[in-house]
Amino acid sequence: MNIFDDKGANFWRNIATHSLLVIVTTLIIVWFFPRNNGPHYIYEVGKPWMYGSLMAKFDFPIYKDDATISKEQDSIMTLYEPYYNYDADVEKKEVDRFINDYKTGIEGLPKSFIYNIADRLHDIYQQGVMQSAEYGELYKDTMSNIRVVTGKEAKSINITQVYSTVRAYEQLFLDPAIAEQRTLLQKCNLNNYIEPNLIYDEEKSETSKKDLTESIPLASGVVLSGQKIIDRGEIVNQHTFRVLESLKKENDKRTGSKRDYWITFGGQALYVFMLVLALTAFLVLFRKDYLSKPRSMMMIYSLVVIFPVLVSLMVSHNFFTVYILPFAMVPIFIRIFMDSRTAFMAHIIMVLICACVVRYQYEFIIIQSAAGLVAIYSLRELSKRSQLFRTALLVTLASALFCFALDLIKDSDLSKIDRSIYSYLVINGFFLLFAYPLMLIVEKAFGFTSNVTLIELSNSNNELLRRMSEVAPGTFQHSIQVGNLAAAVANKIDAQSQLVRTGALYHDIGKTINAPFFTENQSGVNPHDKMTDIESAKIVISHVTEGLKLAEKHNLPNIIKDFISTHHGTGITKYFYINYKNEHPDEEVDKSLFQYPGPNPFTREQAILMMADTVEAASRSLKEYTEESISELVNKLIDSQVNDGFFKECPITFRDIAIAKQVFIEKLKTIYHTRISYPELSKEAQENETKEKEKQENTEPDKNEGETAQKD
Repeated sequence: MNIFDDKGANFWRNIATHSLLVIVTTLIIVWFFPRNNGPHYIYEVGKPWMYGSLMAKFDFPIYKDDATISKEQDSIMTLYEPYYNYDADVEKKEVDRFINDYKTGIEGLPKSFIYNIADRLHDIYQQGVMQSAEYGELYKDTMSNIRVVTGKEAKSINITQVYSTVRAYEQLFLDPAIAEQRTLLQKCNLNNYIEPNLIYDEEKSETSKKDLTESIPLASGVVLSGQKIIDRGEIVNQHTFRVLESLKKENDKRTGSKRDYWITFGGQALYVFMLVLALTAFLVLFRKDYLSKPRSMMMIYSLVVIFPVLVSLMVSHNFFTVYILPFAMVPIFIRIFMDSRTAFMAHIIMVLICACVVRYQYEFIIIQSAAGLVAIYSLRELSKRSQLFRTALLVTLASALFCFALDLIKDSDLSKIDRSIYSYLVINGFFLLFAYPLMLIVEKAFGFTSNVTLIELSNSNNELLRRMSEVAPGTFQHSIQVGNLAAAVANKIDAQSQLVRTGALYHDIGKTINAPFFTENQSGVNPHDKMTDIESAKIVISHVTEGLKLAEKHNLPNIIKDFISTHHGTGITKYFYINYKNEHPDEEVDKSLFQYPGPNPFTREQAILMMADTVEAASRSLKEYTEESISELVNKLIDSQVNDGFFKECPITFRDIAIAKQVFIEKLKTIYHTRISYPELSKEAQENETKEKEKQENTEPDKNEGETAQKD
C-alpha cells in the first residue's frame, strides 16, 4: 500500500511541477508581448494590400509621421526667442562700486577720467550684458533674437546688439580716449566691474518654446466615415501607409479600455500556453530522461523564453529588425547538449511563439524553420571550432535562399525585391558565431559538458594526465587502451564515444597517489607482500576516492567524476577478499572492508567503461593469447558483471552487451596478435617431402662442380 501511495504522490508531484513550469514560462513570455487592440493588419510600403477592401468606420485625422513632425519643429524653432530679464540694479551697483574704489583717482590720470570710464560702463550696461557661455551658444546663429523684458515691456533684440562679459570688456577699450590709457587701466582690472544684467528667464522661455511646438498641427488631413482607404491588391504607398498607421493609432485610443487589454492578454496567453504545453507533452512522452534533470529542463525553457522576449522588446520599441537575431542558436545548443529531435521541437515552438509578434508571420516561420533545420543537420557532433563557422555560413545561405524564393513567388520583378533583408541575414550569421563563446556559459550555467570540452580534457598535456604518464606510466597506458576499447564499443552501439574515451583517461587518476601499489606500475617489487589483505584492499579501493578528490581539485566536470566513482561500481577487491577468506576460514568476514564505494553505472557509457576496464586489465594475465582464450575470458568477465547486477541501474540492453563482447574479442585479438592454428602434414605428404629432400641432396654435388668449372 505504501508503494502505491509513494507512486501516486510522485505522479501528482510531477504533474504539479510541470504545470507550474508551463504557467511560469507562459506568463514571462506574454508579459513582454506588445498589446495590439483591434484588427491586426500587416502592411508595408511598396507591397500589395493582402486583405479585403478597407472602409473607415469613423472619422479620424491623418497623423503626420515622426520625421515630418520633427522637420516642422526644427523649422518653427527658428522663430523661438528666449526671454531675458533686464536687471537695472546691476549697473548701478557695479558703476557705484567702481567710482567708490577710485574716488581718489587713478594714478597717472586726471581724476575726471574715472567719470569717462563710468559713462562708458553705463553705455555698455544700457545695451545689455549676458553670460559668455550663453552668448556663445546664441551667437552661433547670427539671425537669432532674444526677447528682453524690462518691467512690463518685452522687446525683441538681435543677439549682435548685446554683449557678453568678455565682449563688453573689449568694447570698453574701443573708446579712443580710454584706449590711449590701456596700459595704465589694465592695472585696474576693469573686467571686475562688468557683470551680466540680462538674466535668462527659464519659465517664460520654456512656455514660449512649448507654445511654438504645440502650434504645429499633428494631422495633415481627415478620413471621413465610410471613405474607402484601400482595396485588395492595391500597392501601399506613403500616403496610404500614413492613413493606415493613423487608423491603427486612433483605433488603439478608442479600444484601449481595461476590458480590451485583458481580452488581448488572454488570447496571447492561450496561444503561448498551448505551444509551451505541446513542448512539455513532447518531453513527457518521448524524452522522460530530461524530466528528471532540472538543469536540462531549465536550459530548454530558458532558451524558448529568451528569444520571444527579445523579439517583443524589439517590436515594441521599433528597434531595427528581428531578422538580425540568431534564432538558430536554440537548436544549436540543444543539439550539442541533448539531441536533434528535442532541438527541432524546441526551435519550432520558439519560432511559432515569436511569429505572434512579428509582421509577415508566413515568411518569418518559413525562413527561421529552415535555418533551424540546417543548423541541426550541419552540427551533428561539435568537435572543432570550424564546424560552427560552417554552420553559420550554411544557415545564412539557406535563409537567404528561402527568402529569395519567397520574393520570387510574391513578385517576379527582381528590381522591386527588398535587398535590405539579406544584409540582416548576414548580420544574423555573424551573431551566430557567438554561439561558441556562449557555449561555455551554457555549460557552466546548466552543468553540461560539450564535445569540445571533452576533447580539450583528452589532451595528454593536461596537468593531471601528464602527471599520470610520469608517475604511473603503466596506469596511463592502461587508461589509453581502455579508452580505445570503450570508444570502439560506443561507436557500435551509438553511445557517446568521445565521452567514454575521455572518462577512460581519467577513471584511474587516483592511482597517481600510490602508484607503486598497483600491478601495472610495479617493476619486480610488490609492496603488498608486507601488508595485510585488509590494508592492501584499503589502498586499492582508495584510488576511487583519491581520484574524486583530484577531480574536484582540478575542476573536472561532474560527468567525468561519475566515471571515476562507477568504474568499479560496488564490486569487491576479489583477490584480497578471497585471500583473506582462505586464511581465515572460520572467521565471519566484513565484506564492506573489501568493497568499493560505488555507485554502480547508471549510463550506457559508464557500463561500457566498466566492461572495458575489467577486460583490458584481465587480458594482461592470460598465459596464451588465442581466439578461444580471449573469447572465454571476455564472456566470463562480462557475464559475471551482469550476474552480479552491476548494470541493473543503467539503460544498457542485452544486445548492447553482446555487441560489446564481440568488439572486445576482435580488438584484443588484434592487440595481442593471435594467429590461426596451422594444419599438420599427413603421413603420405611427409613421405613425399622426405623423398624430395633426398633427391635435392643427390643433385647438390653436380651444382658445386659446375660452379667450380665456371671459376676455373
